[in-house]
Amino acid sequence: MSSNKNFKEMAVSLVRKQLFIPIAALIILVLFNLIADPSFFRISLGQSSGGFPVLTGYLITILDNASELVILALGMTFVTAASGGQDISVGAGIAIAGSVVLRMLCGNEVSPAELQSSIVVAFLACAVVSMLFGAFNGALVAYFKIQPMVATLILFTAGRSIAAWINMNRLPIVTDPVFSYFGNFLPGIPVPTPIFIAIVCVALVMLLLKFTNIGLYTQSVGINASSSRLNGINPEFIKFITYVIMGLCVAIAGFIKVSRFSTINYSVIAKDIEMDAILAVALGGNALSGGKFNMWASVLGAYVIQFLTTTLYKFDVDSTALPAYKAVVVIILVVLSCPIVREKMSALGKKGSAKAPAAAKGGN
Repeated sequence: MSSNKNFKEMAVSLVRKQLFIPIAALIILVLFNLIADPSFFRISLGQSSGGFPVLTGYLITILDNASELVILALGMTFVTAASGGQDISVGAGIAIAGSVVLRMLCGNEVSPAELQSSIVVAFLACAVVSMLFGAFNGALVAYFKIQPMVATLILFTAGRSIAAWINMNRLPIVTDPVFSYFGNFLPGIPVPTPIFIAIVCVALVMLLLKFTNIGLYTQSVGINASSSRLNGINPEFIKFITYVIMGLCVAIAGFIKVSRFSTINYSVIAKDIEMDAILAVALGGNALSGGKFNMWASVLGAYVIQFLTTTLYKFDVDSTALPAYKAVVVIILVVLSCPIVREKMSALGKKGSAKAPAAAKGGN
């Protein structure tokens, strides 16, 4: 009886963990694919267009395609925790960042024989521009007290037109193969480069949280901005800086996006990715109203979203119906990950464990 009680207590404790829902969702997706088609997990060694050996398979595709989403989820977690709102302009921001990269590399030409600037300079330029747009969003939210979704709606609406204007509505193409390495494969390395970039970004954010107080300040402002001010924290600046960090994440994601194809399609690039980034944060159990957050949960949520997307594509779900299927699954997962739902599940578990000893005594 004692061991049964301990097991139930452990189960209740596990359900209350923030990582429980994303991990459970991942396990369900894994089991579903194992039963439906075990070849889903097969990884093979193929060849890239340049003749180099590369790893191929659905798992590699998931890790690769989730890279930009993981990076955006990092920034979105900061923004959500500090401001209690979400940045819906990240897709348009990626279009702007990618357009800046191509303008720097191609100059006034559509397809130059040689790069007009170095790749490093192009990335730094797009990072500065994206961070400025992030600062614009942050200023509206922090200093003008505009609700985050409304503030970022401005760039969401105008961003892709700005991206097209930067390159005068042309679609530049970078012919230098070195540029494509960042969105595809480095010669001789069989793992897609974006996976390494995502790992580096996650590691840098974790180091930032470990060795600075930004995580503590962000949570404090998100929980109660007035109280944080009394403790010597500047809530406006913390909100502002989280949007600047979001801008940097957008720049990295935009750089990877245009590197994948060495060109851009202003209306299609990163379409609806802001929704996936918000869902990744929510699926990780982070409160969308702000406050405490778990960065690892957001990262895991991003991979779960991409796993679900790849699974639906694998089983030939029509692309027009994909959002509907995805929405149903995500709604279920997000509802289950809500703190209120988890608390009620825990309460039910406690009631069940309390009734068991009473029933045992009655039987005796």
